Amino acid sequence: MIKVNKGKRFQQAVDAVEEFLKKAKGKDQASSHNSSEEKNRRNSSEERGKQSAGEEKRKAGLSEGKLKKTTGEGKKRASSVSSERGSKSPLKRALDQSPRKRGRPPKDEKDLTIPESSTVKSVMTGTVAGFKWPPGVSEPAVCYQAITKKLKVCEEETGSTSIQAADSTAINGSITPTDKKIGFLGLGLMGSGIVSNLLKMGHTVTVWNRTAEKEGARLGRTPAEVVSTCDITFACVSDPKAAKDLVLGPSGVLQGIRPGKCYVDMSTVDADTVTELAQVIVSRGGRFLEAPVSGNQQLSNDGMLVILAAGDRGLYEDCSSCFQAMGKTSFFLGEVGNAAKMMLIVNMVQGSFMATIAEGLTLAQVTGQSQQTLLDILNQGQLASIFLDQKCQNILQGNFKPDFYLKYIQKDLRLAIALGDSVNHPTPMAAAANEVYKRAKALDQSDNDMSAVYRAYIH
Repeated sequence: MIKVNKGKRFQQAVDAVEEFLKKAKGKDQASSHNSSEEKNRRNSSEERGKQSAGEEKRKAGLSEGKLKKTTGEGKKRASSVSSERGSKSPLKRALDQSPRKRGRPPKDEKDLTIPESSTVKSVMTGTVAGFKWPPGVSEPAVCYQAITKKLKVCEEETGSTSIQAADSTAINGSITPTDKKIGFLGLGLMGSGIVSNLLKMGHTVTVWNRTAEKEGARLGRTPAEVVSTCDITFACVSDPKAAKDLVLGPSGVLQGIRPGKCYVDMSTVDADTVTELAQVIVSRGGRFLEAPVSGNQQLSNDGMLVILAAGDRGLYEDCSSCFQAMGKTSFFLGEVGNAAKMMLIVNMVQGSFMATIAEGLTLAQVTGQSQQTLLDILNQGQLASIFLDQKCQNILQGNFKPDFYLKYIQKDLRLAIALGDSVNHPTPMAAAANEVYKRAKALDQSDNDMSAVYRAYIH
């Protein structure tokens, strides 16, 4: 029995069995020697042989009983250890024994062995919803080697699927772009970075924006023209009004929609708005997907956004290479409206946290405490995060160059509060934070970064 990577109790059980086997082997040899001597004695004296045989039989019986008892105890101990290990799933035991879990340095990724599980097989063969292997590639092993961006597929209890990458595809440049023609409407803080990464990854992109064009991309004269000439058109604009105007306005998206055309709205809007847009797009024979993104300008530039999608599942799968180019993770959340709701909740938490950070820093200042020391303490505790550090540094340096516009986080807080109202759910923390952002807007901070909410506390 192999004791490597086994638990302490299991090793003790194995030791006990090995010790028993050694003793049993010694007794067998002694018994064999005694039997030989008895045979010689029977040849010399029949009567003495009979008596010795009887005595030997009695001893053998006692030895056998002792053997059974000892064996039973050994089996009981082994069974106990086996039962204890059996209470854990095979996956749990594998994790417990893994080099990372046991504190040993992990092997290089190239040396890792791919387990023969159904989940991994489905990834290797491209059968998992939300991911398709490049055209013409049929061998799973070749697919895995060709796509160096490792994918981790997680099935949520709600039935949503997350495609997660170990690192940004936009950085390591390892995806095969779709052969579909891509359109993109809106080149603001987020849209500009998204289009850059689509182009870097080899996608053919036609763009439209009210004020600028993206170098390297084709320019469409109107939203309707972009939609009519492209297979999949993405849009990322500021708010519900802009999203509706883009679709329903003169020369808008709806004018270019015809059967088979696909529209993906990446704007952060309310569920009612996105549902209305989905209905009009589908009524013209088009396909619709909502896909708002969580992140900021820097994450957009780095291709590290988090994408929340809902609506047409087939369209979500068709957008696979695009989502990999622009983000590190994408979630499919079911029917239209779910992504909008989830995005507002995420931004509600983020916006409330930012207001609390600003409140803490100003309170430290007015009570004579060092703001830098407060940041150092927070960075050593459970609240430590890139977001916390960056936003505090903005405040300490007085640098409020927009990475996420203050006016947009206030808009998201307002929409999140309305979402709470629609289901009669209290949102007192968000409501309080919203008032602080409104105060900051009144101080002309709308076009600064959200961290400029700090100024609402010092005026």
